[in-house]
Amino acid sequence: MFLSSLFHPAYSSSSIRPLCRIDESSALLQFKESFIVNSTCGGPYDYPKVASWMLEGENNSCCLWDGVDCDDDTGHVIGLNLSSSCLYGSINSSSSLFRLMHLRQLDLSYNFFNYSRIPSTIGNLSMLTYLNLSYSFFQGQIPSEISLLYKLSVLDLSNNFNSYLQLLELKRPTPESLVQNLTNLEKLDLSVVDISSPVPNQLANIASLTALALHDCRLVGQFPIRILQLPNLQFLELWSNFDLKGYLPHLHLSSHLKYLSVGHTGFSGEIPASIGSLNSWERLDLRDCKFSGLIPPSLGNLSKLTILNLSGDHFREQTPSFFSNLSQLIQLSISSYNMSSGSLSWLNQLNKINLLLLPKNNLSEFPPSLANFTQLTALDLSSNDFTSRIPFWVFNLTKLVYLDFSLNKLSGAISSSISQLENLEYLDLFSNNLSGMVELDMLLRLKNLTALCVSLNKLSLLPPKNSNATLQKFMILGLASCNLSEFPNFLQNQDRLGSLDLSFNNIHGQIPQWFWKTSTKNLIFLDLSHNFLTGFSQTLVVLPWSRLFFLDISSNKLQGSLPIPQSLIFFYSISKNELTREISSLICSLNFLEVLDLSENNLSGKIPKCLGNFSNSLTILNLRRNNLHGTIPHTWTSGNKLRMIDVGDNKLRGQVPKSIVNCMLLENLDLGNNQINDSFPFWLATLPELKILILRSNYFHGPIAAPEFSLVFPKLRIFDISCNSITGYMQVKTFVFRMGSPDHFSDHYDYSMIMTNRHLTTQYYKIIEVLEIIDFSHNRFEGLIPESIGTLKGFRALNLSNNIFTGHIPSSLGHLTLLQSLDLSHNKLSREMPQQLVQLTFLASFDISYNNFTGSIPRGNQFDTFLNSSFEENLGLCGNPLSRKCEGSPPLTFKENPEYSRSSNEIDWTFVVIGNGSGFIIGLVIGHKMSARKLDWLVNFFGIRKQKWQRQKIWGHWK
Repeated sequence: MFLSSLFHPAYSSSSIRPLCRIDESSALLQFKESFIVNSTCGGPYDYPKVASWMLEGENNSCCLWDGVDCDDDTGHVIGLNLSSSCLYGSINSSSSLFRLMHLRQLDLSYNFFNYSRIPSTIGNLSMLTYLNLSYSFFQGQIPSEISLLYKLSVLDLSNNFNSYLQLLELKRPTPESLVQNLTNLEKLDLSVVDISSPVPNQLANIASLTALALHDCRLVGQFPIRILQLPNLQFLELWSNFDLKGYLPHLHLSSHLKYLSVGHTGFSGEIPASIGSLNSWERLDLRDCKFSGLIPPSLGNLSKLTILNLSGDHFREQTPSFFSNLSQLIQLSISSYNMSSGSLSWLNQLNKINLLLLPKNNLSEFPPSLANFTQLTALDLSSNDFTSRIPFWVFNLTKLVYLDFSLNKLSGAISSSISQLENLEYLDLFSNNLSGMVELDMLLRLKNLTALCVSLNKLSLLPPKNSNATLQKFMILGLASCNLSEFPNFLQNQDRLGSLDLSFNNIHGQIPQWFWKTSTKNLIFLDLSHNFLTGFSQTLVVLPWSRLFFLDISSNKLQGSLPIPQSLIFFYSISKNELTREISSLICSLNFLEVLDLSENNLSGKIPKCLGNFSNSLTILNLRRNNLHGTIPHTWTSGNKLRMIDVGDNKLRGQVPKSIVNCMLLENLDLGNNQINDSFPFWLATLPELKILILRSNYFHGPIAAPEFSLVFPKLRIFDISCNSITGYMQVKTFVFRMGSPDHFSDHYDYSMIMTNRHLTTQYYKIIEVLEIIDFSHNRFEGLIPESIGTLKGFRALNLSNNIFTGHIPSSLGHLTLLQSLDLSHNKLSREMPQQLVQLTFLASFDISYNNFTGSIPRGNQFDTFLNSSFEENLGLCGNPLSRKCEGSPPLTFKENPEYSRSSNEIDWTFVVIGNGSGFIIGLVIGHKMSARKLDWLVNFFGIRKQKWQRQKIWGHWK
């Protein structure tokens, strides 16, 4: 969960208020005037406190103003609490705020400071003991001057983000230099600050620390276990730091830990039995880590435990009957545990549970005892194996606010009895086998419903009968694959949508003009892909949604110029359309972009030079199959995060820019099917993560490397330089090709691939460590095929056709037992075929035609399945499947290779970006994730109001 307004010290009100200092009163008024005060800001905790600040009337002393606290003796302003005060505007180092030199407490949380930087003059407020700048849209590097505030006991810079983008970072200064002087800290919250480094060991020396929150900080390395052993630590939150490793040590009875959350980290090992000896435990979150072994039965001793989350770990199967002792438990989450409904009898003893999450447990029958849990407010049984209809007892759980049955195989219709769940806010039925016609009016009887996902079923959704009816305001709508033929009219009145998925429908024609006014200030996720949309009904240069971070309009029939999202966009795909004209330079303003896919359109002009350096976040750049011309940009800067560059199938000329060596994280480089005229770019071997290199069908020429250069690609999986003019020998002394050691592709993206070789088409949905392919065909390689090629045992495909190789087939090829395709055709190879080739039992495609082989064709295994065409024009060959018998064969005559057609034997590469796991998931799945979890519905539980209440409960509150 997000932490909120950290500890607020309570002030006693004196009956006699001191007079305010004139200079400080003036400073406060100037501070007020520097902002726009939105008097209609909407949260239940929000009100414009500064509205009471004025010099006229009874409250003319600033010590009487809302949010201002003065010293009883001196009248100096010592406290300023402007949390949730509807402030809008920027703050800089010259702000009058920093003239309040006696400030001890400063709270500016829950305002909108317009992405300004935290001013360095914050360091002038040397008396501060409490500083809270959370949830206020600050951006950039945290200033080092904060480390000068050595009296701080509470520091909260958390949750400055927008559309899931971290806005603050802590890199210069480093975390170590920030905290080294803050030795009086009691509570520190840097959640959602981009730290991207290890947790500083210095934190283990701050004995006063009682609460530490560092979730979503991109922490790496080993967590300092000594922090867990701090004498006063009660609260530790580290979740969603996927590269942070650690373990749970033996815990002493003297520990005061009450709350521990390490979910979605690399913590591993077994849970120590000593964890059950700490009676202070109230909340324990170990979800989605790498814990293993048995869940210790001593957990049953934690009589005060109210929240337990053990989802997604690797525990050994057991019946955790000891959970029945956790009588105070109100929230329980267990997944990936292979339960049966009969093994859940212990649930009957937990009569206080109101939130029950049991996803991914291979349950095939609904536990009957759940019918008695009428107090439930949240129930998650997603990702199980249910095949029945939705059980009717569910409709008696009338207190339900959250219901998730997604990713099962539920069948039948959605019963009208669902309207009995009158408190329901969140309903997720994504990806089941539910069928029939569904009247949206039936679901709209759920007046509190703000999140609805019925995507990927067999449903046909009927829009409301009365399009003018006043409907509730949705935050999440997942209506993918609902047989819609037009944009639902009720969307016209939706101004709070954060996520909308209309993909995989039958929506034809132009996007209606009214749609561009839908939720312009709130929409974060929009998926209109896989429809039949043709245009935008109006000329759009920049799209209207100011907070949009995910946009997928791919696989439609959109025409016209490329629309540009606004600056916060993270994922943008408009591939597989009919867009024309040039790529607008406005795209250079998308500084947060991580995925840009404009492939398979008719875009023309040059590639904007800025695409090499416009975004520090860009990971995927796909411009494949357009009509782009000119040269590849030379502006690739060091420190970039690019993992994929695909500009294949365009009309690009010139040379490969050497600045690509700055892309040190690059995994996939596709320059194929262009008009690049260059020598082989051997320097690409310096890219340490390169796994896919496709240079096919260009004008590369000359030897593949200088004789003195040893070419080593440490992780290469797919290497295609076919259809060029590469010359020279394929010998070990001049060419070392080392296929990489087993290694997964990026944690965040995988590359799906379709490979077509003659008439054999193979689709690889995930390129992982087992897929290794070489295509050197249609070049001018000569000499022998080296025996050492037999050491590359991970090969799936090898194509050396249409070269000038001579000599024999190396018998070591028989060691490539995983080989599925082997093409040596159109060379000058001779002698007999080695019998070891029979060992290639996975071989599905084989071609040695147009060579000079003699002797008999090997028999057995796959060789009994190949057709005559695999061996044709080898006049010295005999045996099946050829009609020529091996006795009395005519003498050998060599036939020169005929002119080849470049298209006859080419491999067609098509790459598709798909996602997995820890980062973002691309396509329909991310659509569901955005619908099901993207607003962290369960973590925050019912919205921002719960966040603030929860944080105040944990951290205390001020006034």
